[in-house]
Amino acid sequence: MAEESSFDGSEKEEIASSGNGFGDLASMDSIESRWVTQDEDDDSVNGADDDDDDDDDEFYGTGLESEDEEVSEHRLLIRTGRRVDSFDVEALEVPGASRIDYEDLTVGRRVLLAFQTLGVVFGDVGTSPLYTFSVMFSKSPVKEKEDVIGALSLVLYTLLLIPLIKYVLVVLWANDDGEGGTFALYSLISRHAKISLIPNQLRSDTRISSFRLKVPCPELERSLNLKEKLENSLVLKKMLLVLVLAGTAMVIADGVVTPAMSVMSAVGGLKVGVDAVEQDQVVMISVAFLVILFSLQKYGTSKMGLVVGPALLLWFCCLAGIGIHNLLKYDRSVYRAFNPIHIYYFFQRNSINAWYALGGCILCATGSEALFADLCYFSVRSVQLTFVCLVLPCLMLGYMGQAAYLMENHADASQAFFSSVPGAAFWPVLFIANVAALIASRTMTTATFSCIKQSTALGCFPRLKIIHTSRKFMGQIYIPVLNWFLLAVCLVVVCSISSINEIGNAYGMAELGVMMTTTILVTLIMLLIWQINIVIVTAFLIVFLGVELIFFSSVIASVGDGSWIILVFAVIMFGIMYVWNYGSKIRYETEVEQKMSMDLMRELGSNLGTIRAPGIGLLYNELVKGVPAIFGHFLTTLPAIHSMVIFVCIKYVPVPVVPQNERFLFRRVCTKSYHLFRCIARYGYKDVRKENHQVFEQLLIESLEKFIRREAQERSLESDGRNDSDSEEDFSGSTLVMGPNGSMYSMGVPLLSEYRELNKPITELNSSSNHTSHHPFDTSSESSVSEAEQSLERELSFIHKAKEIGVVYLLGHGDIRARKDSWFVKKLVINYFYAFLRKNCRRGTANLSVPQSHLMKVDMTYMV
Repeated sequence: MAEESSFDGSEKEEIASSGNGFGDLASMDSIESRWVTQDEDDDSVNGADDDDDDDDDEFYGTGLESEDEEVSEHRLLIRTGRRVDSFDVEALEVPGASRIDYEDLTVGRRVLLAFQTLGVVFGDVGTSPLYTFSVMFSKSPVKEKEDVIGALSLVLYTLLLIPLIKYVLVVLWANDDGEGGTFALYSLISRHAKISLIPNQLRSDTRISSFRLKVPCPELERSLNLKEKLENSLVLKKMLLVLVLAGTAMVIADGVVTPAMSVMSAVGGLKVGVDAVEQDQVVMISVAFLVILFSLQKYGTSKMGLVVGPALLLWFCCLAGIGIHNLLKYDRSVYRAFNPIHIYYFFQRNSINAWYALGGCILCATGSEALFADLCYFSVRSVQLTFVCLVLPCLMLGYMGQAAYLMENHADASQAFFSSVPGAAFWPVLFIANVAALIASRTMTTATFSCIKQSTALGCFPRLKIIHTSRKFMGQIYIPVLNWFLLAVCLVVVCSISSINEIGNAYGMAELGVMMTTTILVTLIMLLIWQINIVIVTAFLIVFLGVELIFFSSVIASVGDGSWIILVFAVIMFGIMYVWNYGSKIRYETEVEQKMSMDLMRELGSNLGTIRAPGIGLLYNELVKGVPAIFGHFLTTLPAIHSMVIFVCIKYVPVPVVPQNERFLFRRVCTKSYHLFRCIARYGYKDVRKENHQVFEQLLIESLEKFIRREAQERSLESDGRNDSDSEEDFSGSTLVMGPNGSMYSMGVPLLSEYRELNKPITELNSSSNHTSHHPFDTSSESSVSEAEQSLERELSFIHKAKEIGVVYLLGHGDIRARKDSWFVKKLVINYFYAFLRKNCRRGTANLSVPQSHLMKVDMTYMV
């Protein structure tokens, strides 16, 4: 299944073709909602100040409150909580949309998942024995046996400290509802503190059930103080964003250098088996393998995972088997490396060379970030158990076996792994090693895809085409443009830096950049969300950030040997993301400033100052509050506007998935006679979305009709409550009553036969309510109900006629240009860099599968 992901407001969805959706969906209703009363002063209904009011972001599925309506003197009845809207796609396409998909699996499926976990998550860290000792001893040559013991001790404790303790036991639990990676951490923090620089947050977003906000309790004061500082300090917000973008840039750089390092180190084994093979031939073969690797990426994680899972299991068995063989054959005394004192002796003997060797030692922990970034594909428990029970023991045996061989063969340190392979098993192991290297390359590439999708959804990366490769697991994606871009840069790295040692230094630099970012973000999560003891948080930060800074000082000291290419690449990617985020922020703020005032809308009248042509116009825009200025541009540009206009805003919220029944928010704009509505469609960064304009239109109209019916029903209930307050019964003691299912209703409002009548037609509901609430001879109430029913039927009839005439998609494309008096840097960023990205990223029209005859686009330029 394919998805075309976009941050633009012109996206739509396609319902699944399985035919399992409409019956169940239509039978659902919002009977578990909560009704509360609200003073008119709290409702944002007043003119031009409407969208500046703090409460303006209160959208409801019922749409009771309008943006400009005659206010009454009584309190308004509004509904919050669960809402069901009938147009959606994820729940029809992906069962259990709001949770990860691994909770109810059979034994067979769990075994299958274990194989896929090996192939997708552990390929990177599993191939580190191919090159770790080779790079270490190229920086600090082996002089005596104690050097081998010291290097092995460094590797063993690095494995235990970073991949096991930090990532497997701590960081994996900082996932965002099953999503891992740098932006998942940022999203998790964003839900608990308003740190986003783009001001499109709505208070109603926090009502999404997947927010799952934890109530601060044990460390309340510290958590709230931190939250307040983050929200009130623009400097801290920008620093946090820069940190996240830098970490993401390093993830992308990691996606380039991982295939280069893994494939070249595996193919380099040919030089051990065949003396005639030179380095140039290794480079040519590596290039061919890399082209094949990236060409197979489009087949997806599930399909490839089934193939590579058994292959990687065989690879780990080979590591363990070779390690045990060498331990028994050469030197068992390498067990002494478990004593950390040998690390001290190693530095004492080699001093500065030992420090340089740290740049090679960190390579044993490469792939640790992939454990977390690829978490969206599998569950935390499956990753933890597989690592502890299989991956870690095999890796430790593999390194100990190489060390045992090097104890007696110092000269073979440049090709430690392949030299230690028994002669009879060399060629089979070489073949398996190359397969494992290709698998490792895919591991970081899939992690890069996930990270890019998250950053795109949160407005920090230009829109790209995203293809979903699995019907079952919606986290499994493929990004064609990024795939080929990574291939091109990877080939440049392989051809320009042919030395494994130099590529290894670049590899360590990219990995450590991501690791340090993760450490800082997890520390913030510990303070803000987990709220654990400050001593534990401080220890975590000092130990892990301190160790990573020591490693980073080693690799950065060797940046001049060719690894600077990766650093430059990471800086370029950081620049692209920062420029995109900065431009998007400026453009959104400008649209907010220049939105149309409600005073102007009232002056134009219900005809909007022009001819209202029959039909429905869907105006796509990113503005979540107010009437976009582009609408005024439509009014002044076109001779007529449609008789019904719906402002559609596609909004991403910092959650992985927005549940189906909480996705859409509706609201009236002005009074009924204007026939203007606003619809905000909220999505998480993990949501699967499909486009089909006919299905979209049908679902939108169905949802709009349900919205209008519920609005009429609530106004009728509100009127009943007002009439009942004048009756002989005394309800003055309370304003709320709890229904049988725990829902809250205003006193005097009929309970509608314990909610079973909510599925009846509106006429039956009103008749029932009227019969139970009014005196038989109350003719004024009957007349009022009759008028309300007639008004409802007229509006529904109006919608049907407009739909029959046709739906037109009004695409408002807003560009920004820097003013002439702006600084030179701002002109350069806005007029050239951001404009270039906007021009070459995916436009909204690319995501709409509608005929050109149904599209109408108006461009508008803002001077900033």
